[in-house]
Amino acid sequence: MRVFVTGATGFIGSAIVAELREAGHEVVGLVRSQASAQRLAAAGVAVRRGDLTDLDSLRAGAADSDGVIHTAFIHDFADFPAALAADRRAIDALGAALAETGRPLVIASGLGGLATGRLATEQDTGNLDSPSAVRVPAELAALAHVERGVRVSVLRLPASVHGDGDHGFVPRLIEIAREKGISGYPETGANRWPAVHRLDAARAFRLALQSAPAGSRLHAVAEEGISAREIAEVIGAQLDIPVRSIPRDDVDAHFGWIGGFFSWDLSASSAATRELLGWQPEQAELVPDLEAGHYFR
Repeated sequence: MRVFVTGATGFIGSAIVAELREAGHEVVGLVRSQASAQRLAAAGVAVRRGDLTDLDSLRAGAADSDGVIHTAFIHDFADFPAALAADRRAIDALGAALAETGRPLVIASGLGGLATGRLATEQDTGNLDSPSAVRVPAELAALAHVERGVRVSVLRLPASVHGDGDHGFVPRLIEIAREKGISGYPETGANRWPAVHRLDAARAFRLALQSAPAGSRLHAVAEEGISAREIAEVIGAQLDIPVRSIPRDDVDAHFGWIGGFFSWDLSASSAATRELLGWQPEQAELVPDLEAGHYFR
């Protein structure tokens, strides 16, 4: 297949590109900068210049493909609603270009807003009233294209997609621990984060592209839930600093913008995804990955 990948040079997207090429697929990557274009071209990957606001480029890339994997996102937490709106417009552009073709469109989503106090499953459609349901509107935008003849699937990722080169939530927690001289966790630290290694996530994207039925909601979850306290403890051990509870009223001041995310309880199952796609995680789990030391170099 000729696969159009948005976010092709990102932490997850670059792993997806490698996974697709290893499986014999041709890849076209969407890139914004000349430097990114050169990196992809040097690796033998075709390049399409553009970004998520360039809807004409998105439509053309999708129309010229046998399928699309959409992982790009504008990480502007200063204007997060605008970033979410741009993502929905991009999804609609990609879906429109694939209309009536039966070709696959796989979008990356998250686990927020699916369940409270229990494991979220692939059957959960999300609660729009939940403050953590930031990706549910994007899922609905994508799934609307099923009725227009697109084989849409939604692949939900955990809060922690980890591995060498990670620059997401866990590295920020490490930075805060270094700055504050303590490794904190919110309240009791009993809230749980699911996790997956980026290479396992990449394989889930490939399998979804190849075989997921239209309308599928999928979970790339290797570990159903690691407590915030356990994450803080391994960070504290690696940095040789104290580990402490951060009271609820102090969470935002201590952690900044990541405090809300780190306080969510987001445990989730991937049992249905494993059965449907034959997907099995093979890489290191989060705590052993942290203990390997590369996060602290």
